[in-house]
Amino acid sequence: MQLIKTTIIKIGLGCCLALLVQQSYSATGTCTGRFVNPITDISWASIFPMTIGKVPVIASALGLPDTPNPTSPVVGCNLPPPLFYRIGITIGYWEPYALTDVTRIPYCMVNMGFEMPLGLNMQQIGGAATGGTEVASAGGRQDTNAQFFHVHWYKYPIIYWLQLIQSAACMATDNYDILYMSELDPLWDDDLLAFYLNPEAILFGNPVIQLACIAESVLTSANVALPLDVLFWCAGSQGSMYPLTGTVSSAFSDASNAVLLTERMNYKLHREGLVLETVPEWPAICYQYYAPILPKSRYRYQYTNVVPEPYISHPYTTTTMISEAGKNNIVTGDNFGFLNFKKRNCVFL
Repeated sequence: MQLIKTTIIKIGLGCCLALLVQQSYSATGTCTGRFVNPITDISWASIFPMTIGKVPVIASALGLPDTPNPTSPVVGCNLPPPLFYRIGITIGYWEPYALTDVTRIPYCMVNMGFEMPLGLNMQQIGGAATGGTEVASAGGRQDTNAQFFHVHWYKYPIIYWLQLIQSAACMATDNYDILYMSELDPLWDDDLLAFYLNPEAILFGNPVIQLACIAESVLTSANVALPLDVLFWCAGSQGSMYPLTGTVSSAFSDASNAVLLTERMNYKLHREGLVLETVPEWPAICYQYYAPILPKSRYRYQYTNVVPEPYISHPYTTTTMISEAGKNNIVTGDNFGFLNFKKRNCVFL
């Protein structure tokens, strides 16, 4: 009897120790990544095709699809004083626009290669500290079939840095900066609070509406077609764009979830007016506009961390079945970095 009691105590202590070790690993995790090399880590071929009017000047060697371009190669734009009115050439290209971190580790700056020691927060306690197996959702309920990730969004005006295009109207003229950190946003880990940002999500939370996303998933599966902007609630093979939070279904791979959250974050920043868009029609091509609905077809992404992919990029909503090979690494952890390419139609003045 004494032997049985001793054995039970040992098993109990072993289980407790295992749980403590697992919880410690889940809470701290491993922050991995490195600073993105703008020369070797960027898929420069993804900038193309480049067009003047609607005529391709440099075709896409990768065979990537393109959005519509202006019909006229020369237009005039009304400008503020002292310029007033100028004639320019309409061009179109895909600008390397923003870097994105997707990680379960709070303040892990994957694309910069370090972890910011800013301490705990409510999101870490409610989501990341559980290792992503339990995520606090609206109303205090626990969803054991969901995972939670943090996302950071960086301004990355690489075209401006390298002065590849000498026109302020045709590139992001800004500094490298952190535009957004989800750890500081209470809407990112609470579906109920996020409802105030995307109230239309209530219309798309049923299986019948989500069935329409199958069409986009099939269309973009071969990496040669643009997503369907009319299905704005869909993220193709990644699932649903809503809610605009860091909670995703664990039915998908971590790489697929990371791509989904990159797309969601872009949508969220559009909704908040932090990202503006261009259109190919004249005279609208002379300006940038607020777009509360993400134009998915005007964005591509490529992996930059932990395993960079400098030779290819992918349209939004494209399946990750092939591209994620070798990127779900148990050693490097759930840390992903992406570079977003934005289609820019503008007037070269």
